[in-house]
Amino acid sequence: MADYRRGAHTFHDIKLHVVWTTKYRHPILLGEIGLTAREFIRQICQARDVVIVKGSLKPDHVHLMVEIPPGLSVSDLMQAIKGKSARLLFRDFPALRRRYWGQHLWSRGYFAASVGCVDEALILDYIAHQDKPRDEGFTVDGAQGL
Repeated sequence: MADYRRGAHTFHDIKLHVVWTTKYRHPILLGEIGLTAREFIRQICQARDVVIVKGSLKPDHVHLMVEIPPGLSVSDLMQAIKGKSARLLFRDFPALRRRYWGQHLWSRGYFAASVGCVDEALILDYIAHQDKPRDEGFTVDGAQGL
């Protein structure tokens, strides 16, 4: 269990791959803006106990592999990162306000997928071989003959 993070009452390993793009896919994450965006994203994640395992800023999108605590939802994380980073970048780079007149630096959506060292087939196999009575793929201990 050395690879698991520990909470007050939990052991967890919740990793996500998230990707989001700039509005209209404008290539603005270059030079000083890109470096500043990276630092803001690091600060926002650190404040929420999110570990950035790996990240990459491309001119028009961001890729992150993050490890999140169990009490943080993906949507709350993305809202925090996109909302706060946009406000801070607009503050520090006023020229962005002219390009993005609606105060929306990032596109509306994002991509998120869970990442783990155990795949679905292994979990299904583990569950199937528990030597318990099966009831349409969902077992109940002590419920034989009921």
